[in-house]
Amino acid sequence: MEANILVVEDEKGIRDAITIYLKNQGYHVYEAENGAQGLEMVENHTIHLAIVDIMMPVMNGLIAAKTIRGMERKDAAEIPIIAMTANAFSDDIEQSREAGMNEHLSKPLDEQKLVEVIRKYIC
Repeated sequence: MEANILVVEDEKGIRDAITIYLKNQGYHVYEAENGAQGLEMVENHTIHLAIVDIMMPVMNGLIAAKTIRGMERKDAAEIPIIAMTANAFSDDIEQSREAGMNEHLSKPLDEQKLVEVIRKYIC
């Protein structure tokens, strides 16, 4: 099965780098530049995992994650949501978990750690 990964990141350079890396790993990637666009992607596509920046304009990652978790779609509660942020303090990690995110990765992303997290949720 080809997994669909959603990358929600407002900085185009970072989003492009993650997308290229994931595509080279064999994943199909959807992109969004803010949480509102990310929600549209979740509403309109089958997403197997989402990597979501926390600090974004329009709608931040915490609100996007809470909104996804509140959707009436059955899979919305099960989509692994990975927080991606420059903030790695324990309070930040706790806020991510409270928003319904499964993991918390610090920027700059460690490719090996990213692969480990993806493989943890996508077989």
